[in-house]
Amino acid sequence: MITKDAVLKALSNVQEPDLGKDLVTLNMIQDVAIEGYNVSFSVILTTPACPLKDMIEKACVNAIKMLVDKNAVVQVNMTSNTTTNRKDKKDVLPGVKNIIAVVSGKGGVGKSTVAVNLAIGLAQEGAKVGLLDADIYGPSIPIMLGIRDERPLMTDVNGKGMIVPMERFGIKAMSIGLLIDEKQAVVWRGPQASSALRQFISDVHWEELDYLVIDMPPGTGDVHLTLVQTVPVTGAVVVSTPQPVAAADARKAIMMLKQPQINVPILGVVENMAYFTPAELPENKYYIFGKGGAKQMAEQFELPFLGEIPIVQSIREGGDRGIPAVVDDEPVSKNAFLELAGAVARNISIRNANLEPTKVVEMQG
Repeated sequence: MITKDAVLKALSNVQEPDLGKDLVTLNMIQDVAIEGYNVSFSVILTTPACPLKDMIEKACVNAIKMLVDKNAVVQVNMTSNTTTNRKDKKDVLPGVKNIIAVVSGKGGVGKSTVAVNLAIGLAQEGAKVGLLDADIYGPSIPIMLGIRDERPLMTDVNGKGMIVPMERFGIKAMSIGLLIDEKQAVVWRGPQASSALRQFISDVHWEELDYLVIDMPPGTGDVHLTLVQTVPVTGAVVVSTPQPVAAADARKAIMMLKQPQINVPILGVVENMAYFTPAELPENKYYIFGKGGAKQMAEQFELPFLGEIPIVQSIREGGDRGIPAVVDDEPVSKNAFLELAGAVARNISIRNANLEPTKVVEMQG
């Protein structure tokens, strides 16, 4: 006879690779049901975008067959409940589990391209995702999502008028570019930009989200400080390109986030435009901007390296046409962004399990 105790004992040998403990200890096994040789149970992953899903499922089946009964017919239901480590009062964005800031030290490194494709990549894995364009002076997300001529609606939430985010490619999105005439330049002083960001955060009806990806302005300045003082940022993704100049500027962004009074966890560094791959030669990689500048920087700061995004013509064309690379059929760029989404989700799970709770930064002066 197969017993529930025997099943749980076997599954206690299956480790969650990132969290370093077994599935039973982590309370990730639920709904164990046994009928003769038929064994079924659910594995509750820490994110729907878990890149190790298949590996964990295979390990569970092997554990039952090897340690309980080789004739067992095992059915594993892989499901997920995205972890969060928010311990703030949840006055802002109460339904958002994790907030990801996408930052870069300088402009022109493809930060918005990474933010858009990261958000859609997470959503394609089954997560509920929002994308906030906080690049107040140069909002590009309406163009990248193909919604530049659209205007968001308003709704009433408990007597307060709130903006309904636009929905596209399975994500909710909001940008200052949807509220102003794109022919007009945004000429604001720092406090005005900060005030606009605060309003965007509090006046948009995001509802329940696993991840809110925030595309930050390039550099380090008022808007960055406003963000960390307004919302509890789970962690930041730093975007760089391989050149030493870009890596040097990305280093400044890392130093800002690591300052003791800010101390936002860095989920990792992604190297955009890492190499060129011609469409007709998908196996070839040409490192035209040098190699590994961002990876070396990640190693120097002991940060996770989230991967390389290639220069592929379809990434640029897709951004201009409003069809992001991750929803296109071109495999090189699509796979790179899906791997990035998996790596970010994985590092958020590790961060939530091991680091201090996420909270709003309180700064003096």
